[in-house]
Amino acid sequence: MAKVLVMEGVERETLSTGTNLMIVRFTFKEGVEVPWHTHIHEQSSYILKGSLKLLIEDEEIILTEGMSAIVPSNAKHKAKALEDTVDINAFTPIREDYLGK
Repeated sequence: MAKVLVMEGVERETLSTGTNLMIVRFTFKEGVEVPWHTHIHEQSSYILKGSLKLLIEDEEIILTEGMSAIVPSNAKHKAKALEDTVDINAFTPIREDYLGK
C-alpha cells in the first residue's frame, strides 16, 4: 500500500493485513510529536531504527533500536521521535480507518 502522510513529519505504510491483525510501518522525523490519543486496538511498537519516547497513561518508556512495547486497548498514549525513527506497529483488531488510505 502507498505511504500516507499522517501529519507533518509522520508517514504510515500498511505492510500486511489479516482478519484480525495489521502490520504498519511508521516513519517519524526527529522531534515530531504524536498527541495524546486512544483507540480500541491493542498495539505493539517495535523500533527498527532510531528512538522514540512513548508515554502510556502515566508511564514513560524510551524505546531504542530493537526494543518494543505494548499499548493496551483504550490506553491513553502519545509519542515523540527523539531522532529519525522507523517504528513497526501491529494492531489487533485491524485498523479499519487505515484501510484504503
